[in-house]
Amino acid sequence: MMAEQTLTGQQTVSTPDFASSGLRKKTRRWKNHAAHVLFLLAALFGLVVLMILLADIIHRGWAWLTPDFFDNYASRFPSRSGIKAALWGSVTVMTVTAPLTFVLGVSTAVYLEEYAGKGWLSSLIRINISNLAGVPSIVFGMLGLTLFVRGMELGRSVLAGALTLTLLVLPVVIVAAGEAIAGVPDMLRHAAYALGATRWQAICRVVLPYAFPGILTGTILALSRALGETAPLIMIGTATYLAFTPSSLMDEFTVLPLQIYNWIAQPKEEFRFLAAAGIIVMLGLLLSMNAFAIWIRNKYRR
Repeated sequence: MMAEQTLTGQQTVSTPDFASSGLRKKTRRWKNHAAHVLFLLAALFGLVVLMILLADIIHRGWAWLTPDFFDNYASRFPSRSGIKAALWGSVTVMTVTAPLTFVLGVSTAVYLEEYAGKGWLSSLIRINISNLAGVPSIVFGMLGLTLFVRGMELGRSVLAGALTLTLLVLPVVIVAAGEAIAGVPDMLRHAAYALGATRWQAICRVVLPYAFPGILTGTILALSRALGETAPLIMIGTATYLAFTPSSLMDEFTVLPLQIYNWIAQPKEEFRFLAAAGIIVMLGLLLSMNAFAIWIRNKYRR
């Protein structure tokens, strides 16, 4: 837009419309402030709802976090009921799931990013892995029931549950690890090759240490999802009541989400308080996992 035109010989000198330009700047500034306020309100709304839920859970379940609660098995009497079998079952299953998920996920991501190249086959594999990351968890439960429980005849064991959860979170770990590896600058790889390193040496000593914080973050988030899953374990027939803790990979087990679900379904009001106490324990496990991940990530960043 032009406000004035001054002719000097054959040359035309244009002067911008400063009033209109200032109005546009004010409009953009107002839109920026409005978006900032809107996003802030959305974040505060989610935070307030979360704090209300946490306050209600802590208020209901804190008084039930006694030593007997951690030492007793589930019972039909609320005063005698505890979380021992479910807690040890969750810890045992995650102890098997975590290394399987990390090794298989990172190995697959390394192959896709460092060895497979950009061909149609690798693109097809990446697309399928990304699609698997969005598949409902109940589908993985059906797959675990068919493949591990019945096909491999593992029964309702710790190993069958761990393998099912590994299938569930493996696509998420592969995608996260692949993004972290792809974010490593190529100049670091070229520098390693210039010093005489082989491709495998460059991957082990340069690429993976640089990408490890991102890989670990994705792995911990995936394992946090696995810790809170219920549907796949219901599909493979995981018990909701056990009076013992698993001592081997072939023993039956139960987990915290199933125990909490079972307590919620009970008619007595006291079981609601037990469920709240179980949620507090599960949140403690999740926060401990996240704190460990943050510590490892900061260590490798330094």
